[in-house]
Amino acid sequence: MQSNQNQALITWAGLTQEQVNKVDALRRKGRLDFLHAAYKSGVIGDSLYVEFLAERLGIPAVDPSRMIIPETVLGLVPRDLLEKYNAAPFFIKGKKLFLAISEPDDILAVDDIRFMTGLDPLVHVASPASITRCLSQLKEGDEPEDFGNLQDALSDMEGEGVEFDTGDVDEHDDTSSLEAATQAPVVKMVNLIIMDAIKKKASDIHIEPYEKNFRVRLRIDGILHEAMRPPFRLKNAMISRIKIMSHLNIAERRIPQDGRIKVRTPGGKEMEFRVSILPTLFGEKVVMRLLDKSALKVDMSQLGFEKKSLETLSKSVHKPYGMVLVTGPTGSGKTTTLYSALMELNDEGVNISTAEDPVEFSLPGVNQVLVREDVGLTFAAALRSFLRQDPDIILVGEIRDFETAEIAVKAALTGHLVLSTLHTNDAPSTLTRLLNMGIDGFLVASSVNVIVAQRLVRKICPFCRRLIDPDNAMLAQLGVSTGDFSQATIYEPVGCPECHGSGYKGRLGVYEVLEMTSEMQEYVLANRSVLEIRDLAIRQGMMTLRESALQKLQDGVTSVQEVLRVTV
Repeated sequence: MQSNQNQALITWAGLTQEQVNKVDALRRKGRLDFLHAAYKSGVIGDSLYVEFLAERLGIPAVDPSRMIIPETVLGLVPRDLLEKYNAAPFFIKGKKLFLAISEPDDILAVDDIRFMTGLDPLVHVASPASITRCLSQLKEGDEPEDFGNLQDALSDMEGEGVEFDTGDVDEHDDTSSLEAATQAPVVKMVNLIIMDAIKKKASDIHIEPYEKNFRVRLRIDGILHEAMRPPFRLKNAMISRIKIMSHLNIAERRIPQDGRIKVRTPGGKEMEFRVSILPTLFGEKVVMRLLDKSALKVDMSQLGFEKKSLETLSKSVHKPYGMVLVTGPTGSGKTTTLYSALMELNDEGVNISTAEDPVEFSLPGVNQVLVREDVGLTFAAALRSFLRQDPDIILVGEIRDFETAEIAVKAALTGHLVLSTLHTNDAPSTLTRLLNMGIDGFLVASSVNVIVAQRLVRKICPFCRRLIDPDNAMLAQLGVSTGDFSQATIYEPVGCPECHGSGYKGRLGVYEVLEMTSEMQEYVLANRSVLEIRDLAIRQGMMTLRESALQKLQDGVTSVQEVLRVTV
């Protein structure tokens, strides 16, 4: 027996028994109510759908697709939520938000929109088709790149038993910020952003406030992609929520703060985010770096080294003393290379100590020290202390100044293996960098075993890559001849769901490894130029960063665009 509402619709629309049977079949199959089944089956059209709901609920009907709606109004609610609720705000008057929605009796949807906008929705009924047409009018440039439906990710997440370390709330924290940060939609949105980053294997999350907008970007395979633009009015609540999860003071907005968030996935895997909060002109910017311990469970052979380069590095790492230096810009994988070397050397019979700022991963069997310059625990101070702790292997997070460099060099000359990083463009310029710091040439020549310069190139997606035949212009850009690439397999990126449309999936290192030979020592002692040192290294068999990248291009691992982007 049909309910009163269903009977009212049958009478209103003048449905035949055949049409009623058709709607009932779809209703049972799709688990829909009678009204939506009638609309989806085509038995009733847009006008009847809207008229029926408007009459039954006593609310006005509109067609938002025929309106010119300011983008600032449509942008009050994230696009993915508008699509989920099939709704479109179209006008603001005072504290009233005029809202077109296809299911005006959906209290949850209206409440969510009320919370996100801070306005009181004045509900109007509209057909699903008219709302879809309205939302399609948003300019493509105003929407973030489609990196998956965040709301769908949230729905998936809710049933997965994901655990967040929410932190301890300080009772003295700002009450209004605390109340806003603990509201369900804010908690869900922050959890959603974190889980979405984990699913997409992002290395960093950037939450950035500007004068009139607020955006979230994910760094995936080294490139930042805009993921969503939350409502601007949620800015402070979301940042306060992240502070609570990171055990930080939510009332302090004037100085930078650093913390950590722990996440346990359904499979029992523990992950950490290192959180950095920086006050900017229009609010606090948050950068969350994902620290995935599983990324370190690799040996050096899996990092992307060519055979000869790996042999040179491995030989130098296993020497009982000397310096192993890794150089490159921030985010080039230096820490992964050093940690992988440490894991190869880590043994019950050796004493390993590290000084790091910050300590990114906890390594079993390694004595790790967090450098804190505010209390006088600098790299140099930690190094001095290490030398009184009977060390075999020392890792210095970064050589930044003469004092640290001097102690590291002396440690390398007195029977210790020292691993560290510098910021230089290539391996040869690292030698002149040490000299410019004030280290004597004979000390540099005697202490350095090997220098590794590295970059990360994106690996081309194997699911959608397309084979190409490089033309002369492309080869000229790469600085190679046609003969060099006669047997090469070159691919270009395309983009598919597997790689989220980017054409790339994962990253791999490109390296140049400079070994300190006796002839190289003579060049350093003679204070030769960087160009002369580079020429000698190449004559002795060093593969440059460009040559390493070209090798991966010929192997079909990366693309021409990546080689040109990363190397010179």
